[in-house]
Amino acid sequence: MPDTYTNLLYHIVFSTKHRAPIIRAEFREPLYEYIGGIVRGEGGALLEIGGMEDHVHLLARLKPTLAVPGAVRLIKANSSKWLNESVVADRFSWQAGYGAFTVGKSMVADVSRYIRNQPQHHRKRTFKEEFIELLELNDIEYDKDRMWD
Repeated sequence: MPDTYTNLLYHIVFSTKHRAPIIRAEFREPLYEYIGGIVRGEGGALLEIGGMEDHVHLLARLKPTLAVPGAVRLIKANSSKWLNESVVADRFSWQAGYGAFTVGKSMVADVSRYIRNQPQHHRKRTFKEEFIELLELNDIEYDKDRMWD
């Protein structure tokens, strides 16, 4: 077969360093647009993005030539550089880690809705609670004592 055909969909979640609530409303949309540009620049597609002051969620289709760790590294490095050079006066940085979960085509609408409705979700639970729930829903082992910096 001469071509490669994939539909590699990921729900990616990462937070600001120390989960500081520094993603302010005035630059949230430009940040999301910038992240979308990074994903598109690598041949992927950003299907949904949303979050809160301390974290972001992405639903992205990635090319098979770009592994998830490389994609997340590019997104975080380039977006924090852009924020620091263009937007924020404070030193902006993302946390070192992230969560990435595969998404089947049949779940795209549900995951998109979940990402869009972040403000409603966080009326009832914190980012920490949300992230632990995502890990547990995806059967990912974790050490509560080492999870948070």
